[in-house]
Amino acid sequence: MASTYLTTDALAQRIHYDARTIRDRLKDSVLLEGIHYFRPFGGRKILYIWEAIERDMQLAPVSEDNLIPMANGGVCNV
Repeated sequence: MASTYLTTDALAQRIHYDARTIRDRLKDSVLLEGIHYFRPFGGRKILYIWEAIERDMQLAPVSEDNLIPMANGGVCNV
């Protein structure tokens, strides 16, 4: 099965979020490297995997009982 790879701007258009929101708030908290995106050839450019994002957008939210608050304002999933 072929995957659809999107840049940050292309993903922003597809899910109707601002590209800056994706980079600042979603990347590494909701969108995880190795699952939802990767860096081809170890570079700086990021390509998002649309099928993984589409699948996980429809999942039920994580229960707050399984979250540990972090000092930077994020949370750690248990």
